[in-house]
Amino acid sequence: MKNPIETWSLDREVVVVRLLNHPRDKVFAAWINPEALAKWYGPAGLDIETHEADIREGGSWRFDMVGEFEGQQQRFENRMRFLEIVPNERIVMDYGTPDPDDPDRFRTTVTFDEQSDGKTVVTLRQLHPTRERRQVVIGFGAVEYGLQTLDGLAVWLDG
Repeated sequence: MKNPIETWSLDREVVVVRLLNHPRDKVFAAWINPEALAKWYGPAGLDIETHEADIREGGSWRFDMVGEFEGQQQRFENRMRFLEIVPNERIVMDYGTPDPDDPDRFRTTVTFDEQSDGKTVVTLRQLHPTRERRQVVIGFGAVEYGLQTLDGLAVWLDG
């Protein structure tokens, strides 16, 4: 039986898209620079604390998102493992908690499409292990938080 993360299925996918007023190389650079990532990544109101940042194919970024969430101070542990990095085109990663056996780990593909006017369309595609897990993360706010993350990137790039 195939690993469900290895096949693409629309009923397990979450897609978030944003047009940014910057050239593709600048947008891509913000994704592979650990110091930049820590400044803009994540939902609004949460800060990033990096524990490890080895952003290359085969490397990983371990970080916590910290801040007030649902009225309480929270800490969310995260780990991205970079599977593929094609400069200025695509980043593919596994995303979940630091637990290597995290059953909710999902595949994320970020693409960077430069437009004729020099702007860049960034597309984040999450592929979750099951249709049910996709529904859980949508209910939790995955689309809104993804848009907030891309808004943070836009603000950082404009700064």
